[in-house]
Amino acid sequence: QGFKDNLHAVFCLAENAVGPRATRPDDIHVLYSGKTVEINNTDAEGRLVLADGVAYACKDLGADIILDMATLTGAQGIATGKYHAAVLTNNEEWEKACVKAGRNCGDLVHPLVYCPELHFSEFTSAVADMKNSVADRDNTPSSCAGLFIASHIGFDWPGVWVHIDIAAPVHAGERATGYGVALLLSLFGGASEDPLLNMVSPLGCNGDSPAEDMERDSKRRRLV
Repeated sequence: QGFKDNLHAVFCLAENAVGPRATRPDDIHVLYSGKTVEINNTDAEGRLVLADGVAYACKDLGADIILDMATLTGAQGIATGKYHAAVLTNNEEWEKACVKAGRNCGDLVHPLVYCPELHFSEFTSAVADMKNSVADRDNTPSSCAGLFIASHIGFDWPGVWVHIDIAAPVHAGERATGYGVALLLSLFGGASEDPLLNMVSPLGCNGDSPAEDMERDSKRRRLV
């Protein structure tokens, strides 16, 4: 699509295969970030490779914007439903952009609570920097799973981090929906040479300003 910026795709893949080197409860892993992780849930394996992926993007690729997208938690479908993916980000502007991009392209997105100062304590470990799964499954587990990934970049990292959990909308029955492709094209379309993507991108130079959006939304509310 004629993307004009420096773009990297990092594939973070995990296979649940039993073998002599499989992860076991109480194992302690040293991740690529240098942080140690105590394994208290062997089914929470995807976040381990995602944490390595975002740390690699930060340390080795020098990325300014890191977006990770994964079928991460079954709780996502409970939090935002089977039609909306869940978005968690350290940047309010990008949260709004993800929601708008989803509406423009049909890959719908809804925000999760971003509050590491209250939720990251769910991963407290006595023997490592953190555990790999939450202590309380009733305390926004989808948001916490995203925070686990973010912690391997660092909550004080000055760049933009966006996490999109697509566990539910990627399938309908036994079939895949292809969710996520249109969302990424819409979200980053302003940096491409495609006129249609420039038009639908909420971050493109041809998009409406926040003030114009607010004025239009206000008019829409008065009409309803």
